[in-house]
Order: sequence, then structure tokens, then C-alpha cells
Amino acid sequence: MDNIIIKPILTEKMADLGEKLNRYAFEVKNDANKIQIKKAIESAYGVNVKAVNTMKHGGGKRKMKYTNKGVSFQRTRLIKKAIVTLDSGDTIDLYENI
Repeated sequence: MDNIIIKPILTEKMADLGEKLNRYAFEVKNDANKIQIKKAIESAYGVNVKAVNTMKHGGGKRKMKYTNKGVSFQRTRLIKKAIVTLDSGDTIDLYENI
């Protein structure tokens, strides 16, 4: 269960979802499942998790670069995101350590 949470995702869209629907987004390991993510969030922040939604982003698009040695291809890295919905009354202050 160690190091399942890589980092929180701090964007304007997620700040808006956090205020309105009590949802927070985190970047997690690619091999973590929803049960492991739920336990990691509950133990790290001391809150009750109502639901966990996951999605994988990136990893499939290729960029083509023309270099002196010829054409090279790059792929974007695969990221797994977890959007966590908390019980009413629970909040996570992601900006306290900044």
C-alpha cells in the first residue's frame, strides 16, 4: 500500500468540483485498483471515501520528430487518475503544505 498516491491534481476544474461536489483528483500508480486507492486516501488524509472513479490518460499518442539522425517517435507517458468522492462533511485541504 505504500506510495500508491503519486500527487494531487490541482487545476481550476478540480478546484471547482471540490467545492461543488466534494470530489478530489489524484495521480496514482498504474497498477493500483479502486480498493487500494480508497484505503490509501483514507489513511493519508483521515477522511471517509464514498466512491472512486479511475481513468487512464495518455500513452497512445505518438509524436514524430525530425532530427539529424532521421525520424524518431515519442510516446506520451501513461497516467492513471483517480477522482475520489468524499462523504458529506469531509474535506481535504490540499493547499496547506504549499
